[in-house]
Amino acid sequence: MRLQVLSSGSEGNSTLVRGGETTLIVDAGLGRIEMEARLESARIVATSIDHVLVTHGHLDHARSVGMLAKRAHGTLHCAEAMMTHPSAKRAKSLATLRIGSAYDVPNRAGQDAIRIQPVALPHDCDPTVAFGFEQGGRKAVILTDMGRPDEAVARVLADPHVLVLEFNWDPELMACGPYPEMLRRRIMGGRGHLSNAQGAAMLHLLAGANLHTLVIAHLSKKTNAPERALEAARAELERAGLGHVRTLLASQEEIGPEIEV
Repeated sequence: MRLQVLSSGSEGNSTLVRGGETTLIVDAGLGRIEMEARLESARIVATSIDHVLVTHGHLDHARSVGMLAKRAHGTLHCAEAMMTHPSAKRAKSLATLRIGSAYDVPNRAGQDAIRIQPVALPHDCDPTVAFGFEQGGRKAVILTDMGRPDEAVARVLADPHVLVLEFNWDPELMACGPYPEMLRRRIMGGRGHLSNAQGAAMLHLLAGANLHTLVIAHLSKKTNAPERALEAARAELERAGLGHVRTLLASQEEIGPEIEV
């Protein structure tokens, strides 16, 4: 199984997951032209995507999901409440996410199925989910758009080999940033986004002996800085005895490396 972040941030999020001959994409928050450009950079033909999964209805995650599923003749997996969402309605094939229950996606090559585990998150767009993916004893987790650390979520998704985790904002930079007070309260609230310290706390709950790569995701350009997020993440990894874990920053502007799970 392989994972590759195509885009991460408030302007659009998308991540590829490939297992054998099966290709999944989690979120498609960029516009059509830019989504196609990112897929081309990853050497993926849009028509080869088998499944499109969406974490929630905010446009920076859902903008192109229906279009992409329709073009690929693939299945759009979303919460039932999202099936009438303008971004989802274009898809011809829809599957309801079984939030809280794992289910398998068959592999086109007859290899091991990819097991999908959607888990509900506290966020101000209901429902919002994180995803765990397992195949052949390997596990990847994608978790962003979460208002606060949650032990119950961590118990389900714990000990992945690859973890994509939100480190969205820094308190000092938020205080002097450009956002109006109402937006600050939303982001900092229990149904907003994880700060660097909260991301580190969630990392503490999730990280285990199997973790070899951490991807810092959904980093705000206006209320965070890469070095602050990296410092928080690396300090927690060191405390956990996991200083060897590779730590990457997901980018808004360009695709990340392909990661072998």
